[in-house]
Amino acid sequence: MNTPVKIADRHEVVELNTVTKYKKIRSALTISAFVAPAIIIYAVYVLFPIMSTLMYSFYEWDGMGVGVFVGLQNYLDLFKDAVFWKALTNNTWVVLTSVFAQIPLGLIMALMLFAPIKGIKFFSSVYFFPFLMSTVAIGLLWVLMFDPLNGVINSIINVFGFENVSWLSETNTALFAVLLVIVWQFSPFYMILFKAAIVGIPGELYEAAEIDGASSFQKFFNITLPLLMPTIVSSSILAIVGSLKAFDIFYIMTGGGPNHGTELLGTYMFKQAFINFNMGYASAIAFIMFFLALFVTIIIQVMDHFRKKKGAYGI
Repeated sequence: MNTPVKIADRHEVVELNTVTKYKKIRSALTISAFVAPAIIIYAVYVLFPIMSTLMYSFYEWDGMGVGVFVGLQNYLDLFKDAVFWKALTNNTWVVLTSVFAQIPLGLIMALMLFAPIKGIKFFSSVYFFPFLMSTVAIGLLWVLMFDPLNGVINSIINVFGFENVSWLSETNTALFAVLLVIVWQFSPFYMILFKAAIVGIPGELYEAAEIDGASSFQKFFNITLPLLMPTIVSSSILAIVGSLKAFDIFYIMTGGGPNHGTELLGTYMFKQAFINFNMGYASAIAFIMFFLALFVTIIIQVMDHFRKKKGAYGI
């Protein structure tokens, strides 16, 4: 008497499982249909160029004819290339300047926007102007400002009794001059990031701190700074990756000179590819740039993971 009931129950379970599987398959297909275009675009414009660059780095190729496979020879020649190491050193200076000058300055500018100063909204717009300007325009503007005879910079230092300096044509000053321009151009970008993050901090935390008698410095170091750490980590990754890929402002202002004094991996790669037509060698430089950016990003993410795990700051 109970057997038919059990069989019916089994049929219902089977039908329910079938419907559940069908829904899961349909859901997976729907998700795949929406994600597929993004994956295809990413594969075509990111993954394929990376793999192509890696492949070309094993060839001696002028970009037009048939390449000759040379294995790791391009990398071996690269590590013996004094200009490559000079460019890598300059890139390191750009990275350090970006992390330890642009980001702190951006944070200071963001904090100033919340200060009780009259006309602060005007300054929030003025601060952001450099980032909105074309890099070409910025490069040409500062080339004129650094002009050794009629430049504004030399006119200012003349007031204090110093002699004219050939900022962009001397090895000792050219890199410093371009780094100054980079800090001026990109600090407003980090200002906007920090401003958005500060707006998201609950005001109740500051009110509670004021009730407890906390000073402005105590509120900054115990509330603002810890809650800004995720933004600082993200900004550091952007600054490092952007610094490793730097090219335009250096090429416009100095072209990598004088005497490779402002040569970067990006400018050196460009010269090897489109001036010397050594595409294989340039591809090796490009892949090393990619590897360095990926390696540094992974290191920062791992360090950030362990800091979160230890509860170094709350998010």
